[in-house]
Amino acid sequence: MTVINDNGCGWLNQLPKRTNIKSLKKDIICDYLIVGAGYTGLSAARTLSEIHKNKKIVIVDAQIAGEGGSSRNSGYLVDTTLNDGFTSNKDLKNYNKKVKIYEEGIKTVKKFVKEYQVDCDWNNSGKYFASSRIEDEKKAKLFSTLLSQLNFKNKIVYEDELKNKLGTKFYKISIYTEGGILLNPAKLVRAMIDTLPKNIDLFENSPLIKWKKLNQKIYCEFEESNITTDKIIFCTNGFLSSNNIKHRYSFPITLTASMTRALSDSEYEFLGSPKEWGVLPIRPMGATIRFTKDRKILIRNTAEITNPKFMSKSKLLSRVKFHEMGLYKRFPSLPKGIIESSWSGIVCRSGNGSQIFEKIDNNVYAAGCYNGSGIGVGSLFGEQIALMASDQNSREIAIIQERIKPNWLPPQPFLNFGINLRLLYERMKARSEI
Repeated sequence: MTVINDNGCGWLNQLPKRTNIKSLKKDIICDYLIVGAGYTGLSAARTLSEIHKNKKIVIVDAQIAGEGGSSRNSGYLVDTTLNDGFTSNKDLKNYNKKVKIYEEGIKTVKKFVKEYQVDCDWNNSGKYFASSRIEDEKKAKLFSTLLSQLNFKNKIVYEDELKNKLGTKFYKISIYTEGGILLNPAKLVRAMIDTLPKNIDLFENSPLIKWKKLNQKIYCEFEESNITTDKIIFCTNGFLSSNNIKHRYSFPITLTASMTRALSDSEYEFLGSPKEWGVLPIRPMGATIRFTKDRKILIRNTAEITNPKFMSKSKLLSRVKFHEMGLYKRFPSLPKGIIESSWSGIVCRSGNGSQIFEKIDNNVYAAGCYNGSGIGVGSLFGEQIALMASDQNSREIAIIQERIKPNWLPPQPFLNFGINLRLLYERMKARSEI
């Protein structure tokens, strides 16, 4: 499975290019093989290296480590989410299970950042769930009540205050929650790569072709060589099904985003000189917007079922038109042509908004499907799946295992038909929010 990503990601383009990239060129025998070098795989490798200092640990990735969904998201480390099905009193118990996982995810990332002194533009700014339609006040108040029942500090914020905070009068209603963190996702995952322990071998641009289990060994075929391993951990998130792992329990959605150049002093002052902020939509399929610490604006407002391995330049440019529309609806004072970078990326979804975390076989493990919350949950699941693969237990594993398990999905072509129908429905409902 060869994954080709465009090279236009604004987060990645802020970083120096890595020069120590190795691809798999010879046969290897190892104790542990981790497939996927994003937040999950890198966290799993780091944990395995602490437990098994004398074991041979290998990570492989189909592309450059950390340059998939881990770098291409909007940089929200979330404590709560709105559009995941748990927004009523009858679902309070299940929602509480989910936010406990988010809490552990934040702790996991915070611990890594502190231990390795990582500069990832960490900002305890909280976040806004916002809408341009005042009729969404009812949904906002219901969600605010649910959050309050779980002791999450939050408040309803209306148009005038939002204008002062965000520099736009587009939004009419929002719920502000204090616990969310904004950061630079590419800086965070790059730090995870740079701090990998010496007893870990990382091979990039090395797609796994196929794998099989025989006599308690795992045999993996790559383009130029093979790996034989005692245990394998799949951390490929949106591509778990492509690796024949938990087939029919998750699916990839392709998102696209754009980021502007830094605003000039006059442009910034015209908006009211706002501090860094992040907005998530009250309505599913609405736009995700961030105003960054270096005065750039990020917008993500498309989601679709398409080839998850590659988006052509022409197709990406057609999506950028939607980014421009959403940007100028919110900030009509900005000049045309202000977008500096645009990119696509993959998010992994399940039918009921739950995650995959399990022992598939005696020596086969998998973690993924984060439903848009991969920074914290992915880092947490990586550490904990490494413990599980080492036959250890933890308080965090117990919390994870309390969650609702992903539900079974229908076969193709019915799955894609249903997903496209749902996306179309949500796009129609959120057309004012794009």
